[in-house]
Amino acid sequence: MGWLFLAKLAWRNIWRQKRRTLITASTIAMTLMLSLFMRSMQEGSYAHNLDNATRFYSGYLQLQHPEFSENQSIDKLLPADSTFRQKIHSITGLSHVVPRLESFALGASDSRSKGVVVMGVSPQLEDDYSGLAAKITQGRFFADATENGSVIGSGLAEYLGLDLGDSLVLYGQGYHGVTAAGLYPVVGIVHFPVGQLDRRMVYLPLQAAQQLFATDEQVSSWVLHFDNIKQLDPLRSQAQAKMGPQVRVRDWADLSPELEQQVALDRISGQFLIFVLYGVAGFGLFATIMMMTLERQREFAVMLSTGMTRFRLQLLVSFESFLIAVSGLVLGMVVITPTLVWFYYHPIPLSGELAMTMEEMGFEAIIPFSLDPMLFVSHVVIVFCLVFLCILYPIGRLQRLSIAAALKGGR
Repeated sequence: MGWLFLAKLAWRNIWRQKRRTLITASTIAMTLMLSLFMRSMQEGSYAHNLDNATRFYSGYLQLQHPEFSENQSIDKLLPADSTFRQKIHSITGLSHVVPRLESFALGASDSRSKGVVVMGVSPQLEDDYSGLAAKITQGRFFADATENGSVIGSGLAEYLGLDLGDSLVLYGQGYHGVTAAGLYPVVGIVHFPVGQLDRRMVYLPLQAAQQLFATDEQVSSWVLHFDNIKQLDPLRSQAQAKMGPQVRVRDWADLSPELEQQVALDRISGQFLIFVLYGVAGFGLFATIMMMTLERQREFAVMLSTGMTRFRLQLLVSFESFLIAVSGLVLGMVVITPTLVWFYYHPIPLSGELAMTMEEMGFEAIIPFSLDPMLFVSHVVIVFCLVFLCILYPIGRLQRLSIAAALKGGR
């Protein structure tokens, strides 16, 4: 009795009770569809929001001086000359390389002053990367890297009583203790939904910031970005190997631990719901397999008494269980795959206050989906693991089955 014959026999057996088989397969299919839909939406949202968040501030990777993260001292900088740039661009797989000079200063107008974060940016590179120009609500972005102007948060502009054309005074400490002082006309006002940024952020062209803090051709960080988050680990290793110990390579999780924790907590909640869904499907599958085993004791005894080995009988019952699971998997995949493909190319649009908030942040007001193959593979593996656990019962039952007692109608 070959494997093909056992498979054909198992296929016929599961359709002896069509209603039970259809209900069990449909339960597996529905669980698969709900789980994949939810996980695809979650992972798509994570990737989309992470890409937006990293573009706005941290990037997927940053190059910094090894001691810069301790106190963000303006004395701990990296070069920004052509030699260092070429070294960075030798890292393969990068889509954006953006220099930034970040420090702190006292921002003042005629009547008020406030501590601010000064960010020196390369206008063209920064706009191509983060789309900062599109977030400006009044005025304009910098025309070129040599302009002597400032773009400030709307909250800071309101607090200091500044409008377009007014002058912002910046005063602080520059490179190696020199005095940093400058007067910068306000050419643009940008609105940040995050109040802390809106009330503190000041953008200057990179050259103006370098002159203010007397850093020469140096920056506090180089932001590295790439198209696929799965490239993070190999690119981080490659960047660290090429840049050497004089440069520290930090990833987005290190730079924004609160964002990483938020994603991790949300992912755990989604996985718990999937655990519940598959728990329900697993109990349904186990009940079907148990009924298939208990109600066929006499049939199994006859098959054993006519020469079938216990191993082949156990194999037959296992085939039946796996065929039910495969039927559910195929049904679920046939329905959910084109659905997810559709939503991947046509994300769900948001409306109302949530959409307005996301658009104010510069994010697209949509719910994106993911088509990561590992999502599909992982759920198929989960279903087969459930089947494996469920067939342990009939295998053990058949191993202990008494042929004489079963033929007489016993258990």
